[in-house]
Amino acid sequence: MKVVVQRSLAASCEVDGKITGKINQGMVLLVGFTIGDSKETVDYMVQKVLNLRIFDDENGIMNKSIDRDAASILSISQFTLYGDAKKGNRPSYSKALNGAEAIKLYDYFNEELGKEIHVETGIFGAEMKISLINDGPITIILEKE
Repeated sequence: MKVVVQRSLAASCEVDGKITGKINQGMVLLVGFTIGDSKETVDYMVQKVLNLRIFDDENGIMNKSIDRDAASILSISQFTLYGDAKKGNRPSYSKALNGAEAIKLYDYFNEELGKEIHVETGIFGAEMKISLINDGPITIILEKE
């Protein structure tokens, strides 16, 4: 499982001209799954995301995790995180988990995050347009193999 975490001042997801998810301050998560991922993998990643200290404390040092009362998460499924372009110029997605299994883990991921913080989403498998004001910019890649 891979999650690209971006600290956000504002972000939204649009599908077919309609906003499906929108947040102000918080995190945008690009979420991908690979073969072998499980609910245990997701549980680990949920805790990692919620406790990741990428927000400034009173001294301007990145020492705080996301404020669960004042911030939100925009979670976007993205199988292309497992694109492999080592050979040739067209990425192979053979390491990406198939859609039927990935959607179950993606839904579980969002449900578990939602127990702790407000979560907005895109639409799994849809062509999405993501708008983001990246704060910092801060972008961290989390991976559980």
